Amino acid sequence: MTKYKIAWLPGDGVGNDVMEAAKIVLDELKLDADYIPGDVGWEFWKKEGNPLPDRTIKILKETDCCLFGAITSKPKEESEKELAPELEGKGYVYSSPIVRLRQEFKLHTNLRPCKAYKGNPLNYRDDIDLVVFRENTEDLYSGVEFHPLPKEVMDSLLENHPKMKKFKDTPLEDIALSCRIFTRKACQSIVRQGFEYAKKFKRNSVTVVEKPNVIRETSGLMIREARKIAQEYPGIELWETNVDAMCMWLVKNPQIYSVLVSSNMFGDIISDLCAQLIGGLGFASSANIGDNYAVFEPTHGSAPKYAGQYKVNPMAMFLTVKLMLDYLGEKELAQRLENAIARVIEEGKVRTYDLGGTASTLDMAREVARKLS
Repeated sequence: MTKYKIAWLPGDGVGNDVMEAAKIVLDELKLDADYIPGDVGWEFWKKEGNPLPDRTIKILKETDCCLFGAITSKPKEESEKELAPELEGKGYVYSSPIVRLRQEFKLHTNLRPCKAYKGNPLNYRDDIDLVVFRENTEDLYSGVEFHPLPKEVMDSLLENHPKMKKFKDTPLEDIALSCRIFTRKACQSIVRQGFEYAKKFKRNSVTVVEKPNVIRETSGLMIREARKIAQEYPGIELWETNVDAMCMWLVKNPQIYSVLVSSNMFGDIISDLCAQLIGGLGFASSANIGDNYAVFEPTHGSAPKYAGQYKVNPMAMFLTVKLMLDYLGEKELAQRLENAIARVIEEGKVRTYDLGGTASTLDMAREVARKLS
């Protein structure tokens, strides 16, 4: 009997390419696991009106964690046009599978390390070692949206908030409303995890990235809770930065920052900026972690134009596998994998096109696998 059962969801586009590369590395590591394939992605949206079928949810509930490749998402009108003819006009509405997984399994924490490895020609600096903690289930991603705005919602807002009065003569069909929802519990959770990580790995600061001077109630709640929690960690400084200023400071002085904590939307944005500082999305890994389950995915998209060409950089996927191994408690395997990744990057003999080379996705996988032995 194998030690682990891992849900295997390649998804769309280059998700299949990088998952194939990941399997080469995992096989060389000899992780004692069964990989259970699941259906997810754009083809299932078009054929079934559901990009994340219930049968796939069932698989995840029977496994220890999930490794996810990449997903294609398109705006509402475009997605509707691609439905099979027999499904058109039947009320199907596309929603992102990865967002649904975060909600379904209460994956409250999105962990995104952004570390510069020596020898990477795309590094902004070699001394960058950032870790972003992004709250993963609330904010604008909670999915509470309206268009057109229902009359009863408008009436309630007019009654309860004076600033809505400037919209009172706007036709309801001309108003779209997305709700930015924060809860105290989620704010406390993501901030505390940032501080616990800093404590565990001896990092001297946690920077909370929000915009409380303008978004006073939601960002304000995050900042107020952070100030309370920071008092429990006297050896770690709390820094507070507005998200727009944070983007500027990350470009100017990224090496002075360590652990960044933010809400869902701002965390999404700054983690992509951090990724570019260490070589781009080809090096950007992430973990969606809950109390009882976790989904691991590189943060790059499905890049349909490259699908099946084995052209893209798989390092983000390998670093994602490393996060998965850490989660499973396989610390020695995780460290071996990171060491192999670092050696391949530093030697620079095998590089994909984004790094100025001609190697394929699978060439990179085989080179990392060789360094594991």
